Formats: sequence, structure tokens, C-alpha cells
Amino acid sequence: MTHKPVLLQETIDHILGDPNGLYIDCTLGGGGHLQELMSRLSEGARVIAIDRDINILEQTRQQLADDRIRFVHADFKDLKQILNKEEFANVDGIMIDLGVSSFQLDTPERGFSFHSDADLDMRMDTSQKLKAWDIINTYSEAELANIIFKYGEERYGRIISRAIVQARENKNIDTTLELAEIIKNAVPAKYRREKHPARKTFQAVRIAVNDELGAIEKVLPQALEALKSGGKVGIITFHSLEDRMVKKFFNEKSRNCICPPQMPVCTCGGQRAKVKLVNRKPVTPNEEECLINHRARSAKLRVAQKI
Repeated sequence: MTHKPVLLQETIDHILGDPNGLYIDCTLGGGGHLQELMSRLSEGARVIAIDRDINILEQTRQQLADDRIRFVHADFKDLKQILNKEEFANVDGIMIDLGVSSFQLDTPERGFSFHSDADLDMRMDTSQKLKAWDIINTYSEAELANIIFKYGEERYGRIISRAIVQARENKNIDTTLELAEIIKNAVPAKYRREKHPARKTFQAVRIAVNDELGAIEKVLPQALEALKSGGKVGIITFHSLEDRMVKKFFNEKSRNCICPPQMPVCTCGGQRAKVKLVNRKPVTPNEEECLINHRARSAKLRVAQKI
């Protein structure tokens, strides 16, 4: 499938400020958002484009060769370290697209999809050691159930984790289709008819392999620190776990006091608002975009501006 950037115009419209300014694309992917951003920037602009997947980074670097862009192979959770190394500060705009790249989903050997047979991998950064295979074949039943329920919000997490442990007693679970079949056979028939029964478990394992929620938690304060006054950060999420984290962070940083209303005395140290919310409600794709790109259906864009 061709890479289709989600909420393309909306994202760039929201984060674009000074056309000669400094910008960061924390999740380069296929470069759709970056290409649109570059088309609106002047010659004096500078951009850092980050991706933890070296294969995608190199492929997109060749397609978007531009002297204004500095391509960096790294995890965006280390944003402050990256910016210090690149001597980058007082940034005008930051964009973070938390969706899994189409290149990763549509490359069977990467092991992200339950529709294609491949080794259980799911690493966004192929240099890291932990793979989906390790989680599925070595984690305890309780650990698996916790991951599947917490990261996949899968109501049949306990049943699925028990089935995985029972299956691997006979032999290791090596491939995506093996795992998908175990999940399918474990859940009730009615559940199998609704949507693919493996989708939530695969999401959960992928999040655990790549520590996706941990990375979001780490990057949010770093992104805020990197922005100059008036700079904006736009974040596209694709499931409720991500969106809740971003929404909570933006809401807390937009308030002058974060104490519960019932508290008689402020105990938060008199926090002052650091951002203002550009959009109280998230921006979502219109019907036309959802028809063209089904992966856009769950996308939400939240934007905050540094005070």
C-alpha cells in the first residue's frame, strides 16, 4: 500500500509558523507530512527529521533530498539529546505522527501484520534485541495477560494469554499466523465474526516491543521545552491509550493550577500554564479521507501552543 499521510493539510496548517523557522518531524515515516511542510518553508528554514527505523529513514532520505533537512536515526524519546547534538533550540513547530508506518505494516517480513505469515518480530528499530517472539515465548501467563489487557484493551486477554502459554508447551510460537490462529481458536465464535480477533493482541504486543507509550510519556515534556514562545506541537494519535496520554498532558500544562477542585489550599506549587490548547476538541479526518484511507478512521490531531 502506498503511504498516505493522515490529516496532512490540517497538521501542517496548525504547526506552521515562521517560514524561515526551525521545525522537527519526530516520526518521519514515508515523509508525507515533511514533504508538505517543506513545500511551505523558505530557503532559510531548517528541519530535523527523526525515525527509529533505519530502513524507512534511508528510503525517505533519498526521496526527499533537501539541504534544509537533517535526517536522524534515533528514537524521539531522546529528543533533548538529539537537539543538543544538532544545536537546535527555540523551535517553531513539532509534529509527531504516532501511527505505525504503512511501510512497516505492508512489509510482511517485519511481522506487524496478522494477515501475512512472517517471523514474530514487530521491532520498529531492527537493531534492538527484544522481539515479539521473546514476549510471546518467554513471558509468563500473568505478564502476557497484563500486556494484552493494558495495551490492547482486550477483554479476552486472560483467555488468550492462557492459550498462548498452553500452545508453546508443545513448541515455540514462531510466526504471526501461528499466533493469530491461537488467538482465533481461543476466543468465542461471536467475537471472531466481529473484527479480526487478533488485532488487539497484535497491537498490545507491538506497543510492548517498542515501548511506545513510554516513548510518548518521555517526549511530551521534551517537545514542550524545545519550543519557543508561540511555537506549536501537533500530535496525531490512533488509539485511545495514546490519545488519553496526550490529552492529559496538554490539559495539565494549560492550567494554572492542577490541584483537585475540593482542595482548600493549593499544593501543586502554584503551577503556571505553559501552553494554550489550539483545539479544545481533536481534529479528525473528514469522511472523504476515511473513504480513501481506512487507516485514517481512528486518527486524532491535538495541538498546543507554548505560551
